[in-house]
Amino acid sequence: MSLVRRGQHWATFAQIWHIYDAKWQDPYKSAVLIEKYLKGLYKPIYHPLNQCGDHVVVINSKDIALRGDDWTKRVYFHHNTYHGGATWTLAWELHQKNKTMIMEKAVYSAMRGNLQRRHTMQRLHIYPDDNVPEDIMQNVSSQIKQLRPQPVRLDHISPEEIDNFPRLMKYPSNYILR
Repeated sequence: MSLVRRGQHWATFAQIWHIYDAKWQDPYKSAVLIEKYLKGLYKPIYHPLNQCGDHVVVINSKDIALRGDDWTKRVYFHHNTYHGGATWTLAWELHQKNKTMIMEKAVYSAMRGNLQRRHTMQRLHIYPDDNVPEDIMQNVSSQIKQLRPQPVRLDHISPEEIDNFPRLMKYPSNYILR
């Protein structure tokens, strides 16, 4: 086997480490994207029984954004296998207890039909902020693009940028707002 083919062969079977910033992202829409990388669906050698998926590091999971009133309406079920051990927890309560749990549950539920879901979830690393251990950051070599751009707060925009923004109309100096 030539050296070039050997390199291609190695790159095909290598596990890549990706990083994904979950700030202001919907965890359920992000989970579908993350699932593609965890299972290795984009690789030409993909097979449901093949462990060809990559590692995904999710940062800023404390700043996720649920749609509408999902913080107060979405309920998560848990059963501890004992009689009467069923509990239902609201999203805001679960997020207050553990900042990574909603993202983890979203990715886990997005992988329905995956025969090796528990093994695949071991390649998902979720952190509540951007403080990731150095040994994990050394492995990261790719970044997954966010689904929607992060909005900028008005108090973070400079006055020069506000003055240079195009205006539709300029009020006269003697105009009085009521």
